[in-house]
Amino acid sequence: MAEVKTRKKKYLHEVDLMRVLFIGGVLLNHTTTAFKNNVGNGSGSELFLEATHLALHFTRMGFMFMTGLVLVLNYYNKEHHWLKFWKKRYISVGIPYIGWNAIMMWFTTITAGVALSWPNYFQNLYDAIIHGNKFYMYYILVTFQLYLIFPLLVYMFKKFKNHHVAILVASAIIQLLLVIGIKYWLPGVDRSSWWYLFRAYGMNVLVYQFYFVAGAFVAIHYDQVDKFIEKNHRVIGWSTLALAIGTVALFFGNINILHLSMSATLSIHQPFIFIYDTFMIVFVFWIGRQYAHARNHGFPNWLEKIIKNMSKVSFGIYLVQTIPVTMLYGILSVIHLPSVVTLLLLPVGYAFVLGGSFLISWFCYKVPPFGVLIGRPQRIFSAKKAKGVVENVRNNESIKQTVKE
Repeated sequence: MAEVKTRKKKYLHEVDLMRVLFIGGVLLNHTTTAFKNNVGNGSGSELFLEATHLALHFTRMGFMFMTGLVLVLNYYNKEHHWLKFWKKRYISVGIPYIGWNAIMMWFTTITAGVALSWPNYFQNLYDAIIHGNKFYMYYILVTFQLYLIFPLLVYMFKKFKNHHVAILVASAIIQLLLVIGIKYWLPGVDRSSWWYLFRAYGMNVLVYQFYFVAGAFVAIHYDQVDKFIEKNHRVIGWSTLALAIGTVALFFGNINILHLSMSATLSIHQPFIFIYDTFMIVFVFWIGRQYAHARNHGFPNWLEKIIKNMSKVSFGIYLVQTIPVTMLYGILSVIHLPSVVTLLLLPVGYAFVLGGSFLISWFCYKVPPFGVLIGRPQRIFSAKKAKGVVENVRNNESIKQTVKE
């Protein structure tokens, strides 16, 4: 396959929709968890939410894929200055990471009704920052690791430019072996003395390596991948549906045959889930491409605007989701309804979490200087505004001169 040299210059509208679908799935995942924890134990509603939960877990891997895709689209064909790359990326993502850890630590402490002890607060904040294990920040910690090794990823694809398919296949095999080991071997191993990033393997970039490699592969061979998926989209779509239904069978198999704990049963690191996630990501890519085509054929402008705006702040939505999710937990804890009624309120709860996350991140996006908290810092006094001020001054001076004359 030939490398795409100019794709980076073209705006990919499908990426907007893919971001929206993946972040929407992430929030639905966390919303359903909140509802599962607030329906009756042993109820049919609880079983329904548990049995369908694995089908939503493709979203984390989708985010990893998108990260690899966008990074390679932006940097693969540029002259590489890796020190500048690291400085830009670690600052633009590091500030939101530290900032929201601090904000969320304060917010959850206050909402829990616990007296704020500043020495404990800063100790807990430091622990959260170095471990990335609070407020869904694991993704950021994984991304930091990816930034560090990203030059090696680019070097690998450039060095073996005629073997990209082999790289993708090898990565898939490694990923399959990893999840097999995690599910069937790792639970019986004492990991207490292991380095943190191996003990808490969900924080380790290597556990997600295939999705980053796949994102890079798609970015480099965009047109060829697009044609392949379009040609086979029916097979891909039906296979994805079958695999999604298969996640329910996997749930009951894990519980009733393998007798796994609920945590292990719902783990995203399973061989079947790896296959399902891959198909789901490919299918979402196809949906994104259909959106990109539809934009030119009577697609509603209002809906396109919503998609574009949500895409702009998708990273911010991810960062701030803890606030509406925590509020949802609080609301559900004080309402006492039959389990089936609570389950029926799931769309309302989801709208609350999605809408709340969007509004907070949109506020940051629009109001300086809060854009820095979502990786989109604003120029408080932009060049455009400065030009307008200069023109106004010149016009005023011209008017004064005319009056004098």
